[in-house]
Amino acid sequence: MRDSEFNLWAKDYDMDVKKSERENRYPFAAYKEVLDTVYSKVSGYEKKIILDLGFGTGVLTKRLYDDGHKIYGLDFSEEMLKISKSKMPEAILKQFDFSKGLPEEFSNIIFDYIISTYAIHHLTDEQKIKLITEILRNLKDDGAIIFGDVAFENTEEMLKAKEKDKDIWDDEEHYIISDKIAKLLPYLKVNFEKLSYCSGVLTIRKSD
Repeated sequence: MRDSEFNLWAKDYDMDVKKSERENRYPFAAYKEVLDTVYSKVSGYEKKIILDLGFGTGVLTKRLYDDGHKIYGLDFSEEMLKISKSKMPEAILKQFDFSKGLPEEFSNIIFDYIISTYAIHHLTDEQKIKLITEILRNLKDDGAIIFGDVAFENTEEMLKAKEKDKDIWDDEEHYIISDKIAKLLPYLKVNFEKLSYCSGVLTIRKSD
């Protein structure tokens, strides 16, 4: 999806999410549970430095911002940036295509958590692995990369979901398949939590 299309979608994004979630259908089945799961992994009394890749309208990031965490964020939609900046004026948000990694001004920041919800599917598997490998350098040793999205344990589960929703399935997206990511990154700890037939949370940590 091009930036101009995201800008047009920004105004209706939250309504589209609610409709899909209410009907328990792809792509936003269990949307709230996905965001709550990511939030629960990050939130706590100790204030953290958090990077959100593809923050969108800031639904999750605003909760973390309100908790007092230091928020950085990247999104390539100018309209999404405007919406989120109005909600989180002190957050450091930048319009940037994170498929290219991190912008220079973020390159020396070390994050406790790097999160992304419903955005990483725009990257191919090759791009995902390249991004994860790059951002590991900006992650604390005891930190985590957390992706909440349309995601599956294996290819078989994805094909079942695709068949179920073949009338609305988007073949241009590249959804997370946990066992594939784990095989491509054998030196990392990869954990997947399934939250609906088409969604889940993938957590990646550095090995001891």
